[in-house]
Amino acid sequence: MNDTIKTIEDKLNKGERVEKFSIELDHLSTGERRHLYEFMYAHGPGNGRIMLLPIDQGLEHGPRDFFVNPPAADLEFQLALAAEANYSGVACHIGWAAKHMKNWAGKVPLVLKLNGKTAILPEETPFSPLDACVEEAVALGADAVGYTLYVGSPMEADDIAQFTQVRQEAKQFGIPIIMWAYPRGPFVDTRGGGRDSLAMVDYAARVANELGATICKINLPAPPKGGSYDPQGPFKAYNAYNGLPETEALRMAVQSAGRTGVLVSGGSKLTDQELLDKTRVCLEAGVDGIIFGRNMWQRKYEDALKMSREIHTLMRTSSGR
Repeated sequence: MNDTIKTIEDKLNKGERVEKFSIELDHLSTGERRHLYEFMYAHGPGNGRIMLLPIDQGLEHGPRDFFVNPPAADLEFQLALAAEANYSGVACHIGWAAKHMKNWAGKVPLVLKLNGKTAILPEETPFSPLDACVEEAVALGADAVGYTLYVGSPMEADDIAQFTQVRQEAKQFGIPIIMWAYPRGPFVDTRGGGRDSLAMVDYAARVANELGATICKINLPAPPKGGSYDPQGPFKAYNAYNGLPETEALRMAVQSAGRTGVLVSGGSKLTDQELLDKTRVCLEAGVDGIIFGRNMWQRKYEDALKMSREIHTLMRTSSGR
Protein backbone atom coordinates (compact mmCIF):
# COMPACT_ATOMS: atom_id res chain seq x y z
CA MET A 1 0.00 0.00 0.00
CA ASN A 2 1.14 3.55 -0.72
CA ASP A 3 2.76 4.99 2.44
CA THR A 4 0.69 8.19 2.27
CA ILE A 5 -2.58 6.25 2.05
CA LYS A 6 -1.51 3.99 4.90
CA THR A 7 -0.76 7.03 7.07
CA ILE A 8 -4.20 8.49 6.32
CA GLU A 9 -5.95 5.23 7.17
CA ASP A 10 -3.93 4.75 10.36
CA LYS A 11 -4.77 8.25 11.59
CA LEU A 12 -8.45 7.83 10.81
CA ASN A 13 -8.53 4.50 12.66
CA LYS A 14 -6.95 6.18 15.69
CA GLY A 15 -9.40 9.09 15.56
CA GLU A 16 -6.56 11.51 14.83
CA ARG A 17 -6.67 14.54 12.59
CA VAL A 18 -5.25 13.56 9.21
CA GLU A 19 -3.98 16.95 8.06
CA LYS A 20 -3.01 19.37 10.80
CA PHE A 21 -2.88 23.09 10.26
CA SER A 22 0.44 24.80 10.94
CA ILE A 23 2.54 27.72 9.75
CA GLU A 24 4.88 25.20 8.13
CA LEU A 25 2.40 24.18 5.42
CA ASP A 26 4.00 24.74 2.04
CA HIS A 27 1.03 26.55 0.48
CA LEU A 28 1.44 29.46 2.90
CA SER A 29 3.46 32.44 1.74
CA THR A 30 6.20 34.08 3.79
CA GLY A 31 3.85 36.94 4.64
CA GLU A 32 1.07 34.62 5.76
CA ARG A 33 3.47 32.70 7.98
CA ARG A 34 4.78 35.90 9.53
CA HIS A 35 1.26 37.10 10.34
CA LEU A 36 0.13 33.70 11.63
CA TYR A 37 3.13 33.63 13.95
CA GLU A 38 1.66 36.63 15.79
CA PHE A 39 -1.54 34.70 16.55
CA MET A 40 -0.07 31.27 17.11
CA TYR A 41 3.17 31.92 18.98
CA ALA A 42 3.92 35.56 19.79
CA HIS A 43 0.53 36.07 21.49
CA GLY A 44 -2.04 33.78 23.06
CA PRO A 45 -1.27 30.29 24.41
CA GLY A 46 1.94 30.26 22.36
CA ASN A 47 1.83 26.59 21.35
CA GLY A 48 0.34 26.98 17.89
CA ARG A 49 -3.21 27.41 19.15
CA ILE A 50 -5.27 30.55 18.63
CA MET A 51 -7.48 32.25 21.21
CA LEU A 52 -9.38 35.14 19.58
CA LEU A 53 -11.77 37.67 21.09
CA PRO A 54 -14.37 38.72 18.48
CA ILE A 55 -16.26 42.00 18.84
CA ASP A 56 -18.11 42.14 15.52
CA GLN A 57 -21.50 41.62 17.16
CA GLY A 58 -22.26 45.35 17.40
CA LEU A 59 -22.87 45.47 13.66
CA GLU A 60 -24.36 42.00 13.40
CA HIS A 61 -26.75 42.18 16.38
CA GLY A 62 -26.92 45.86 17.34
CA PRO A 63 -26.40 47.37 20.80
CA ARG A 64 -28.54 44.76 22.58
CA ASP A 65 -25.65 42.35 23.11
CA PHE A 66 -23.99 44.91 25.38
CA PHE A 67 -27.00 45.54 27.64
CA VAL A 68 -25.95 42.80 30.06
CA ASN A 69 -22.54 44.47 30.58
CA PRO A 70 -22.61 48.13 29.43
CA PRO A 71 -18.82 48.79 29.77
CA ALA A 72 -18.26 46.23 27.01
CA ALA A 73 -19.90 48.61 24.52
CA ASP A 74 -16.53 50.41 24.45
CA LEU A 75 -13.79 48.59 22.54
CA GLU A 76 -11.28 49.62 25.20
CA PHE A 77 -12.93 47.02 27.48
CA GLN A 78 -12.13 44.19 25.08
CA LEU A 79 -8.68 45.48 24.18
CA ALA A 80 -7.70 45.72 27.84
CA LEU A 81 -9.06 42.20 28.41
CA ALA A 82 -7.21 40.86 25.36
CA ALA A 83 -3.93 42.38 26.51
CA GLU A 84 -4.19 41.39 30.18
CA ALA A 85 -5.42 37.85 29.50
CA ASN A 86 -2.96 37.40 26.60
CA TYR A 87 -5.39 36.65 23.78
CA SER A 88 -4.02 35.86 20.34
CA GLY A 89 -5.93 38.88 19.04
CA VAL A 90 -9.26 40.61 18.56
CA ALA A 91 -11.64 40.68 15.57
CA CYS A 92 -13.68 43.78 14.77
CA HIS A 93 -14.96 46.00 11.97
CA ILE A 94 -13.12 48.93 10.47
CA GLY A 95 -14.81 51.73 12.39
CA TRP A 96 -13.76 50.41 15.77
CA ALA A 97 -10.32 49.36 14.51
CA ALA A 98 -9.58 52.78 13.02
CA LYS A 99 -10.72 54.60 16.16
CA HIS A 100 -9.06 52.41 18.80
CA MET A 101 -6.22 50.21 17.53
CA LYS A 102 -3.50 52.85 17.14
CA ASN A 103 -2.55 52.83 20.83
CA TRP A 104 -2.70 49.01 20.95
CA ALA A 105 -0.60 48.30 17.85
CA GLY A 106 1.91 45.55 18.59
CA LYS A 107 0.20 44.75 21.89
CA VAL A 108 -3.00 43.13 20.58
CA PRO A 109 -3.05 41.58 17.07
CA LEU A 110 -5.99 42.54 14.88
CA VAL A 111 -8.30 40.55 12.62
CA LEU A 112 -10.13 43.13 10.52
CA LYS A 113 -13.61 41.90 9.61
CA LEU A 114 -14.25 42.93 5.98
CA ASN A 115 -17.96 42.31 5.62
CA GLY A 116 -21.09 42.39 7.73
CA LYS A 117 -24.80 43.11 7.88
CA THR A 118 -27.40 44.24 10.38
CA ALA A 119 -30.02 42.05 12.07
CA ILE A 120 -32.86 44.25 10.80
CA LEU A 121 -33.28 42.55 7.44
CA PRO A 122 -35.09 39.18 7.24
CA GLU A 123 -33.08 35.95 7.11
CA GLU A 124 -34.51 34.62 3.84
CA THR A 125 -31.56 35.76 1.70
CA PRO A 126 -28.62 36.40 4.04
CA PHE A 127 -25.64 38.18 2.48
CA SER A 128 -22.91 40.34 4.02
CA PRO A 129 -21.59 43.13 1.77
CA LEU A 130 -18.04 44.41 2.05
CA ASP A 131 -17.45 47.33 4.40
CA ALA A 132 -13.64 47.38 4.14
CA CYS A 133 -10.85 46.03 1.93
CA VAL A 134 -7.61 44.13 2.43
CA GLU A 135 -5.51 47.22 1.73
CA GLU A 136 -7.22 49.05 4.60
CA ALA A 137 -6.54 46.06 6.85
CA VAL A 138 -2.84 46.20 5.99
CA ALA A 139 -2.77 49.95 6.66
CA LEU A 140 -4.26 49.31 10.10
CA GLY A 141 -1.58 46.70 10.86
CA ALA A 142 -3.98 43.76 10.84
CA ASP A 143 -2.48 40.28 10.95
CA ALA A 144 -5.50 38.68 9.26
CA VAL A 145 -8.78 39.59 7.60
CA GLY A 146 -12.13 38.01 8.35
CA TYR A 147 -15.00 37.25 5.98
CA THR A 148 -18.47 35.85 6.72
CA LEU A 149 -19.75 33.47 4.05
CA TYR A 150 -23.32 32.24 4.40
CA VAL A 151 -23.16 28.66 3.15
CA GLY A 152 -26.45 27.62 1.54
CA SER A 153 -27.95 31.11 1.28
CA PRO A 154 -29.95 31.92 -1.86
CA MET A 155 -27.27 34.61 -2.32
CA GLU A 156 -24.49 32.01 -2.17
CA ALA A 157 -23.21 32.64 -5.73
CA ASP A 158 -22.70 36.36 -5.03
CA ASP A 159 -21.15 35.52 -1.66
CA ILE A 160 -18.61 33.11 -3.16
CA ALA A 161 -17.72 35.61 -5.89
CA GLN A 162 -17.17 38.34 -3.30
CA PHE A 163 -15.08 36.02 -1.13
CA THR A 164 -12.97 35.07 -4.15
CA GLN A 165 -12.10 38.73 -4.69
CA VAL A 166 -11.11 39.12 -1.03
CA ARG A 167 -9.06 35.91 -1.05
CA GLN A 168 -7.14 37.01 -4.14
CA GLU A 169 -6.35 40.40 -2.58
CA ALA A 170 -5.31 38.76 0.68
CA LYS A 171 -2.87 36.52 -1.22
CA GLN A 172 -1.36 39.53 -2.96
CA PHE A 173 -0.73 41.19 0.39
CA GLY A 174 0.45 38.00 2.09
CA ILE A 175 -2.21 38.15 4.80
CA PRO A 176 -4.27 35.19 6.15
CA ILE A 177 -8.02 35.10 5.64
CA ILE A 178 -10.38 33.67 8.26
CA MET A 179 -13.77 32.57 6.97
CA TRP A 180 -16.76 32.78 9.30
CA ALA A 181 -18.32 29.69 7.62
CA TYR A 182 -21.96 29.96 8.63
CA PRO A 183 -24.81 27.90 7.12
CA ARG A 184 -27.79 30.24 6.77
CA GLY A 185 -31.04 30.65 4.88
CA PRO A 186 -34.33 28.76 4.51
CA PHE A 187 -32.82 25.77 2.68
CA VAL A 188 -30.39 25.14 5.53
CA ASP A 189 -33.41 24.51 7.77
CA THR A 190 -35.63 22.64 5.30
CA ARG A 191 -32.92 20.50 3.67
CA GLY A 192 -29.98 20.47 6.07
CA GLY A 193 -31.39 19.92 9.55
CA GLY A 194 -30.70 23.46 10.82
CA ARG A 195 -27.73 25.82 10.83
CA ASP A 196 -25.85 23.97 13.58
CA SER A 197 -26.57 20.41 12.48
CA LEU A 198 -23.58 18.14 11.87
CA ALA A 199 -24.38 18.02 8.15
CA MET A 200 -24.32 21.80 7.81
CA VAL A 201 -21.30 22.47 10.03
CA ASP A 202 -19.38 19.67 8.31
CA TYR A 203 -20.32 21.12 4.92
CA ALA A 204 -19.29 24.62 6.01
CA ALA A 205 -15.85 23.38 7.03
CA ARG A 206 -15.46 21.67 3.67
CA VAL A 207 -16.54 24.84 1.83
CA ALA A 208 -13.88 26.86 3.67
CA ASN A 209 -11.32 24.22 2.69
CA GLU A 210 -12.43 24.16 -0.95
CA LEU A 211 -12.58 27.95 -1.38
CA GLY A 212 -9.11 28.60 0.02
CA ALA A 213 -9.64 30.08 3.47
CA THR A 214 -6.55 30.00 5.68
CA ILE A 215 -8.66 29.36 8.78
CA CYS A 216 -12.39 28.83 9.27
CA LYS A 217 -14.70 29.68 12.14
CA ILE A 218 -17.47 27.13 12.70
CA ASN A 219 -19.99 26.25 15.38
CA LEU A 220 -20.06 23.12 17.51
CA PRO A 221 -22.23 20.57 15.64
CA ALA A 222 -25.63 19.73 17.13
CA PRO A 223 -28.29 17.09 16.34
CA PRO A 224 -30.56 17.93 13.37
CA LYS A 225 -33.88 19.60 14.04
CA GLY A 226 -36.50 16.97 14.74
CA GLY A 227 -33.84 14.39 15.53
CA SER A 228 -33.12 13.22 11.98
CA TYR A 229 -32.52 14.34 8.41
CA ASP A 230 -35.11 13.99 5.66
CA PRO A 231 -34.77 10.35 4.48
CA GLN A 232 -35.38 11.57 0.91
CA GLY A 233 -33.14 14.63 1.20
CA PRO A 234 -29.55 15.25 0.11
CA PHE A 235 -28.16 14.83 3.64
CA LYS A 236 -29.85 11.55 4.54
CA ALA A 237 -26.43 9.86 4.83
CA TYR A 238 -25.85 11.85 8.02
CA ASN A 239 -28.62 9.90 9.74
CA ALA A 240 -25.99 7.20 10.28
CA TYR A 241 -24.23 9.64 12.65
CA ASN A 242 -27.22 10.65 14.76
CA GLY A 243 -26.33 10.30 18.43
CA LEU A 244 -22.62 10.84 17.79
CA PRO A 245 -20.89 12.43 20.83
CA GLU A 246 -20.04 16.12 20.46
CA THR A 247 -16.31 15.46 20.28
CA GLU A 248 -16.70 12.93 17.48
CA ALA A 249 -19.11 15.15 15.54
CA LEU A 250 -16.71 18.09 15.75
CA ARG A 251 -13.82 15.82 14.76
CA MET A 252 -15.67 15.03 11.52
CA ALA A 253 -15.87 18.73 10.68
CA VAL A 254 -12.20 19.21 11.56
CA GLN A 255 -11.32 16.40 9.14
CA SER A 256 -13.40 18.10 6.44
CA ALA A 257 -11.43 21.30 6.93
CA GLY A 258 -8.25 19.50 5.84
CA ARG A 259 -5.28 21.88 5.91
CA THR A 260 -7.53 24.79 6.82
CA GLY A 261 -7.26 25.88 10.44
CA VAL A 262 -10.38 25.48 12.58
CA LEU A 263 -11.69 27.85 15.24
CA VAL A 264 -14.89 27.07 17.16
CA SER A 265 -17.31 29.83 18.05
CA GLY A 266 -18.52 30.35 21.60
CA GLY A 267 -22.03 31.42 20.60
CA SER A 268 -24.49 32.71 23.18
CA LYS A 269 -23.40 33.11 26.80
CA LEU A 270 -22.84 29.88 28.75
CA THR A 271 -22.19 29.19 32.41
CA ASP A 272 -18.56 28.96 33.54
CA GLN A 273 -18.66 25.16 33.65
CA GLU A 274 -20.41 24.88 30.28
CA LEU A 275 -17.80 27.12 28.70
CA LEU A 276 -14.90 25.12 30.13
CA ASP A 277 -16.54 21.87 29.05
CA LYS A 278 -17.02 23.25 25.54
CA THR A 279 -13.36 24.22 25.40
CA ARG A 280 -12.31 20.70 26.41
CA VAL A 281 -14.53 19.16 23.72
CA CYS A 282 -12.99 21.46 21.11
CA LEU A 283 -9.44 20.67 22.14
CA GLU A 284 -10.08 16.92 22.26
CA ALA A 285 -11.51 17.13 18.73
CA GLY A 286 -8.25 18.63 17.49
CA VAL A 287 -9.26 22.21 16.69
CA ASP A 288 -6.66 24.94 16.23
CA GLY A 289 -8.32 27.40 18.56
CA ILE A 290 -11.42 29.04 19.93
CA ILE A 291 -13.08 32.37 19.22
CA PHE A 292 -15.25 33.24 22.21
CA GLY A 293 -16.80 36.72 22.26
CA ARG A 294 -20.05 37.19 24.14
CA ASN A 295 -19.04 34.43 26.53
CA MET A 296 -16.21 36.69 27.64
CA TRP A 297 -17.18 40.33 27.33
CA GLN A 298 -20.75 39.83 28.55
CA ARG A 299 -19.13 39.02 31.90
CA LYS A 300 -17.91 41.69 34.33
CA TYR A 301 -14.27 42.51 33.64
CA GLU A 302 -12.75 40.57 36.55
CA ASP A 303 -14.97 37.57 35.82
CA ALA A 304 -14.06 37.71 32.13
CA LEU A 305 -10.38 37.93 33.02
CA LYS A 306 -10.61 34.92 35.34
CA MET A 307 -12.46 32.82 32.76
CA SER A 308 -10.08 33.88 29.98
CA ARG A 309 -7.10 32.80 32.04
CA GLU A 310 -8.66 29.42 32.81
CA ILE A 311 -9.30 28.78 29.12
CA HIS A 312 -5.83 30.07 28.26
CA THR A 313 -4.36 27.48 30.63
CA LEU A 314 -6.49 24.69 29.13
CA MET A 315 -5.34 25.58 25.64
CA ARG A 316 -1.71 25.75 26.67
CA THR A 317 -1.66 22.41 28.51
CA SER A 318 -4.09 20.19 26.58
CA SER A 319 -2.56 17.88 23.97
CA GLY A 320 -5.68 17.31 21.81
CA ARG A 321 -5.48 15.05 18.75
